[in-house]
Amino acid sequence: MKKQFLTALFIIFNITALHAQDTSFLRQVRSELRKAWPNNRAINLVFHGHSVPAGYFATPVVNTLQAYPQQVLQGLKQKYPNAVVNVIVTAIGGENSEKGAARFSSTVLIHKPDVLFIDYALNDRAIGLEKARAATEQMIREAQAQQIPVILLTPSPDISTGWKAADSPLRQLRDQIVSLAAQYKTGLADSYGIFLQQADVKPLMAQSNHPNEKGHRLIAEGILHWFL
Repeated sequence: MKKQFLTALFIIFNITALHAQDTSFLRQVRSELRKAWPNNRAINLVFHGHSVPAGYFATPVVNTLQAYPQQVLQGLKQKYPNAVVNVIVTAIGGENSEKGAARFSSTVLIHKPDVLFIDYALNDRAIGLEKARAATEQMIREAQAQQIPVILLTPSPDISTGWKAADSPLRQLRDQIVSLAAQYKTGLADSYGIFLQQADVKPLMAQSNHPNEKGHRLIAEGILHWFL
């Protein structure tokens, strides 16, 4: 991949939710990423969620290497060439946060994440705000009890719905995640807000509810803000 593209992954979008937050909670992780052999160690980034972080584009095709976890890895290697970074994806297509919380200890915490990313809001429409909040809070608390930094992701679009409307389920879940990030002092990657800024979302989608490579690039950019 061209150097210009990798550098572009570090563009910071003019999104209030991103700029307003303090990135200092990842200071230790960034310090570890700067170290070189023999003083460095492997950094585990764990991406937990549904079909989008799992890499589903036009179902059933799974484009693992173009999905945002791998794009984050590419961007980090551009900035931290001496770092050993493991990207571990525990996401499952079709899953919601309740199911993700039920297997959290056995399939997520077992990897000892240095940073944990949680991305379930797109599928949490099926369980509603209350259950989604409870499950997400459970995962946050369990991670923070082990001093694991958490970055919450707001949902990417489902363009088959009125996703931009203020009263849409996706917007309500987005607002709830923003609130949870503030309450628990986690990081926030506001995918919803990033896509909302785009003049035309259709060229960024592989199908109605899955971004394509360009769409995943936007999500990666929102995450990489935390590692500058």
